[in-house]
Amino acid sequence: MSVVWPVLDYATLAPTAQTLQLWSQIAGKIRLARTPWVNHSWHVTLRVSARGLATPMIPTGDGGLQLEFDFLDQALVVRSTSGGEQRVALTAGTVADFYAETMQALANLGAATRIVATPNELAEAVPFAQDRAPRPYDPAVARDFWRALVQIHRVFTRFRSGFLGKTSPIHFFWGGADLAVTRFSGRRAPLHPGGIPHLPDAVTREAYSHEVSSAGFWAGDAREPAPSFYSYAYPTPAGFGDAPVAPAAARFDPALGEFLLPYEAVRSASDPDAALLAFLQSTYAAAADLAGWDRDALECGEGQIGRPRPVDRRRTN
Repeated sequence: MSVVWPVLDYATLAPTAQTLQLWSQIAGKIRLARTPWVNHSWHVTLRVSARGLATPMIPTGDGGLQLEFDFLDQALVVRSTSGGEQRVALTAGTVADFYAETMQALANLGAATRIVATPNELAEAVPFAQDRAPRPYDPAVARDFWRALVQIHRVFTRFRSGFLGKTSPIHFFWGGADLAVTRFSGRRAPLHPGGIPHLPDAVTREAYSHEVSSAGFWAGDAREPAPSFYSYAYPTPAGFGDAPVAPAAARFDPALGEFLLPYEAVRSASDPDAALLAFLQSTYAAAADLAGWDRDALECGEGQIGRPRPVDRRRTN
């Protein structure tokens, strides 16, 4: 059993993860308000950092700023290219207070920003400024969640390196609070029906404008009360849910329309990296084969450190 993959118990994790989801939406919406649209909403996501979760650079006129959830110092750190820095403590309290302090931090740095201040993709969308329900937050739990993301990011990076086609960054979507990586066939997809709670259908349809095989990790919710890896395809090819996948603990959830693998099954495996890679590769292969992707043209061997990918001069693609 690996000692670097921390234990994540849903009952312990869920309260802090739900608070973090709301906080991360505030940070993500700041980037959304200041950054030109990039395909599939890639411009709004957070990235795993050496201390937590961070936005990429956010334009502010002739400068920029960055927001980072620092789970070592337990603060949302807002840094400006002018050298200024503001900190908002990560502590139990209300979303309204966290929102007000974050907006004030931006104003103090000369980057006051107006956002759409209502959460997305949640059944109950209470405006941030009005959300005064007490929100729990356990710093040790948040730190373990981030430590798990660090390990997952490392394995996702290996998986991502074996694809020549269009691939997403490895990024944290604050709407669903999941770390994801997505592969594309290169073909357009049918119009998505939309219907995600408190998310404009135009956003969903742009995100799924092309065929995908997408995998990720999230802390779980009432439908699946366990931290889990997932993998789905859009559009879902016939027979996808019946495809054989690995490892043995993986299963298809018809209600969610995706394969699931409990985080604990990976953490407790004799080789967690191999178990997770098997899930990523087998679910991708099921999606690609059933949908008729040109796998010969889209795939390559796993990337090697410091070694350029060899190019076969006989191939024209």
